[in-house]
Amino acid sequence: MANLSKRDQQYLWHPLNQHKLHPEMLGIVRAKGSILYDEHGNEYIDGIASWYTCMYGHCNDLIVEPVFRQMKQLDQIVFSGFTHEPAVKLSERLIQILPGNQQKLFFSDNGSTAAEVGIKMALQFHFNQGRKRQILLAFEDSFHGDTFGAMSVSGLSVYNGPFADYFLDVERIPLPTKANIKNVIAYLKDRLSQNNIAGFIYEPLVQGAAGMKMYDANGLGQILALLQEHDVLTIADEVMTGFGKTGRNFASDHLEIKPDIMCLSKALTAGLLPMGITSCTQRVYDAFYSEELSKGLFHGHTYTANPLACTAALAGIELLESEEIQENIQRIIKSHQNFDLEIKDHPKVANTRQCGIIYALDLNIKMERYGNLRDKLFKHFMDNGVFLRPLGNTIYILAPFVITNEQLRVIYTAIKSALDWV
Repeated sequence: MANLSKRDQQYLWHPLNQHKLHPEMLGIVRAKGSILYDEHGNEYIDGIASWYTCMYGHCNDLIVEPVFRQMKQLDQIVFSGFTHEPAVKLSERLIQILPGNQQKLFFSDNGSTAAEVGIKMALQFHFNQGRKRQILLAFEDSFHGDTFGAMSVSGLSVYNGPFADYFLDVERIPLPTKANIKNVIAYLKDRLSQNNIAGFIYEPLVQGAAGMKMYDANGLGQILALLQEHDVLTIADEVMTGFGKTGRNFASDHLEIKPDIMCLSKALTAGLLPMGITSCTQRVYDAFYSEELSKGLFHGHTYTANPLACTAALAGIELLESEEIQENIQRIIKSHQNFDLEIKDHPKVANTRQCGIIYALDLNIKMERYGNLRDKLFKHFMDNGVFLRPLGNTIYILAPFVITNEQLRVIYTAIKSALDWV
C-alpha cells in the first residue's frame, strides 16, 4: 500500500496550501508530549503546539482518560432544549478563571465561530435596543478567522482578497504605540461622535497571524476605556492568547479595562477536540433577554457544547491551574529570555519580542509570507527535527507547556543554525 503522503493526494484538499506547488503532505502517525512521529519513523519537536492547541502536550493521559470515560456515558446531545453535566460544570469552572465581568457563555465549535458569535452579539445588542449601529472597528493586520463575519474584521488580504466585496462594514485603526496613541485617541473621539460603531474586535497584546506582533497594553487600555464610554462593545479575541500563553490565564488579565465579550477556542479543549466559546457580560446578555422571540440570539451549531469537548476543557483547566504547569510556564518564559540575550544582536535579526511563552523574531530579510525562502526555512527546521511554521520573515516559538529544557535547546539551535545561511 502507498504511504500516507501518496494516498492523501488522491482526494484531500488541505488548508492554506496551493496544491500545484506543494502536492505532498507529511504523514504523522503518532504524537506524545511535545513530540510528533511521522510515517518514516522520524521525530519532530512540536514548537507551535499544533497551532497553539496542545498546550499540555499531545495525548496527555490526564485529558484523554476522563474524555474516554465520558464517551461511554454521553457522547453527543442537542444543546437546544437540553443540557448536561460537562457543560454545566465547565461553565462553573470557566467563569472562575475568566475576568470577573464575564457572566454568560455561548458555545460554538471553533475560533472563527467564536468570533462570529461575538460580532453578531455586538451588532444585535444595538439592534435589539433600536439603535442603528452597523459599523465594526478592528486593528490593521488583524486576524479573527475564516467565516464571513470573522473575515470581514480581519485585515490580512492574503486570506480574504476574493471575498472583500461581500464583507460587513468595518473600519480599521493602527496598533497603539507610545508614539501614535494620542493621535489614535483623538481620531476615535472625533469618529465616535457619529454614534454608528457597534463593536471593536481585537487580539489583546499579540496579533498572531500577523506575525506575532506585540503592542502596548497601556495604549490598548486607553482605547477600550474610550470605546466603552461611548457604548461600543469591546470583543477580545483570545482564541490564540488564552489559557496561559501570555503568562496569565488570559491576555485580558494584563489590562485593567476588561472586554464586554471574549472569544475562546484552540487551547480551550487542550487540542483534543474542536470547540469554541463566546463569553459576555450580564449587560450584553440582558439585551437579548426578552419576551420577544426575535430578540434572541438565533445562532447554533450541531456540536454545540459537545460533552466530550466540555470534558476535555475541564481537564485542561485543571492542568492549567496545577502547580506543575504554572512552574513550567515560568521556566519557559525564563528560557526564552536567556535565548533572546543570545540572538537579539545577531546581524540577521531585525528585532525580537516576547509575551509570556510566546517568542518571536523578525529576520532582516524581505520575504513573502508563503514564498520560496519561507519554504526553505520550514524544511530546515523539519530536517533538524523541529516543527516551526514561519510567518513570512517572522520565526516564532509557541511550544506546549510540557516541553523540556533540552527540547527548547534543540529549537534554539535550529533557529541559530538557520541564521548561518538565510
